[in-house]
This record gives sequence, C-alpha cells and structure tokens, in this order.
Amino acid sequence: MGVPSNTNEIENFNEMKIKIAFISTLILLMVGMDGFSQDKNFYIFLCLGQSNMEGNAPIEEQDKENVDPRFQVMSTIDCPDLGREKGQWYTAVPPLCRCYTGLTPADYFGRTLVANLPEKVRVGVINVAVGGCKIELFDKDNYQSYVETSPDWLKNMVKEYDGDPYQRLVDMAKLAQKDGVIKGILLHQGESNTNDTLWTQKVKLVYDNLMTDLNLKPKNVPLLAGEVVSADQGGACASMNKIIATLPEVIPNSYVIPSNGCPQRGDNLHFTAEGYRMLGKRYAETMLPLLGIK
Repeated sequence: MGVPSNTNEIENFNEMKIKIAFISTLILLMVGMDGFSQDKNFYIFLCLGQSNMEGNAPIEEQDKENVDPRFQVMSTIDCPDLGREKGQWYTAVPPLCRCYTGLTPADYFGRTLVANLPEKVRVGVINVAVGGCKIELFDKDNYQSYVETSPDWLKNMVKEYDGDPYQRLVDMAKLAQKDGVIKGILLHQGESNTNDTLWTQKVKLVYDNLMTDLNLKPKNVPLLAGEVVSADQGGACASMNKIIATLPEVIPNSYVIPSNGCPQRGDNLHFTAEGYRMLGKRYAETMLPLLGIK
C-alpha cells in the first residue's frame, strides 16, 4: 500500500484504518464470547438420587443465612415463587432441588468446599432427584417402562422434569459446561433398591452414560455415593450399605460417604437437617483432597 499524497487520500486512508480496527475488535469480542467464556475456576457438581438427595428435612433459618455467593445452584425447573428460571444460576440458598424440597447433602457440600477452596474458585451444583425412585429412573434407555408402572405421586414428580429426569440433568449439565468445568458427581440413592445385588452395575450404567453424553473422562470425574441411614441410627435400609460399599470395585473412581452418626427423622429412612449437614460436609471432605486441597 502506497503512502497517501493528498488530503483526500489521507482522509480515506485514516477512515479505512478505523474500519479495520473496528472489525478486528468486533471479531475479538465474538471469539471471546464464544470460545473463552468457560471459567476453569467454576467447579460444577451433578447431584442425583432419591429423597435424601432431593432433601427431606425442613430448611431451618440457619440454612438460609450467610450463603457465600461463590456457591451457586442452577435451577433445573422454573420456580416463580423463588424468582428462579430453569437453566439459570443463583446463590445456593435452599431449596437446591425443586421449588419446595428440603435440605440436602448438596447444601453443606458446597458450603464446605467454598470455605476451603481458593477465593478465585466458585462451586456450582445441579440437583435432579426424585423421592422414592429406584436407580432405574436414571437409565436413559429403560426409564419409561419403570415410570409407567410407578405410583401417581412419583409420576407427578417426574412430570416436573418433562417426564425424563436423566435428560433434564444432561441438558442442564451441557448448559453448565459453557460456564465451568464438571468436577464430580454426587449420588444418594439406594433405599428403593435395598438388597438389589445388581445396584452397582445399574449405577455404573448411569455413570457411563453421563460420561459419554457429556464428553467427560472417568479419571477426571469421581462419583461420590452416600450411605443410607446407618444401622447405628436404626436405618430401615441399612443393609443396603453393604452393597453401596462395593461400588468402588465396579467404578474405580468412586468413593463411599459414610452415614454413621448422622441422625434420622424418626422414620428410619430420612436424615434430620443436622444429619444432612453432617453428610454434606463428609461429601466435601472426601472431594477436597481429590481437588488437591489437604
């Protein structure tokens, strides 16, 4: 390009430079929005299971206070009364599952993580759980036959996820992957599969499907599975803990979260609010070393 020699050429030259600079800036902004919006310091955890992951104990005032904004929840359904929309992030003030569910292990899992992780790290949870369900509900190829034979109260909860809780979890997780990185999966399920010796294989199927559908590597995404109410608390399904204990034999990158000493509500199935706090902290204490925090 030659050097402009008169006033008109100089003006045209300068105008062209301005246009080039504007277009270059616009391209950089678009690349930034599309290619670099994911925050590597936003750790996301998928939570699934039945009533104890859903949250069965009433939320107490202490559970609503002092929630660090670094701890976020993605709403998996629309909750107008809470001012929440499906697929959006909010400070993780309970409830974390659906609009009217109770306290869950995910609550104090996230709080404990942010209290121990560097300030630059945020934590997000996505909780899809259905009280009373078997693990078969999350089998993406066979869930329909299970739902069809389920009682109406379970069908009504499933309807809140448009009839397919597994797909809702995957859809929300894909949205979340635009914002951060999936670091683990939390499971609390088993009461409805008590003494089912194939439970570990059924959990592996769900885990493997999540790895495939979300393009995740098992070595990078541990599965943390909580015990049901323990025998020392009079757990009606405590025998299931022997089966849960064998999960690491089937899924190498899995860990069992003990429930001993976590108080239950008196129905021998569900934890009290304090029980959920204790269990949630135990999930976090297992996860922290896996994130490099002693």
